[in-house]
Amino acid sequence: MVEKILTVQNRAGIHARPAAIIAQTSNKFESEITLTRDDATVNAKSIMGVIAMGAGYNTQLVLNVEGPDETEAASVIEDLFNSKFEEE
Repeated sequence: MVEKILTVQNRAGIHARPAAIIAQTSNKFESEITLTRDDATVNAKSIMGVIAMGAGYNTQLVLNVEGPDETEAASVIEDLFNSKFEEE
């Protein structure tokens, strides 16, 4: 299992567009991918789950990826966060 701490760096936070990008990207991988905020864990392949986290600017999330392509999946999702979902 790969675990990473990710910080929401785009000012608007995780709204519909970034949530869709996270879910679409996650669905390209076989691995189980979850995001956790405080005590709430959601499936990163679910747009509604990702939006429901209500992750605003500077929120820290824990990314957990487990499966055959976990290393690549974690790296690609981390890159999305680092690029601010190409919003800025």
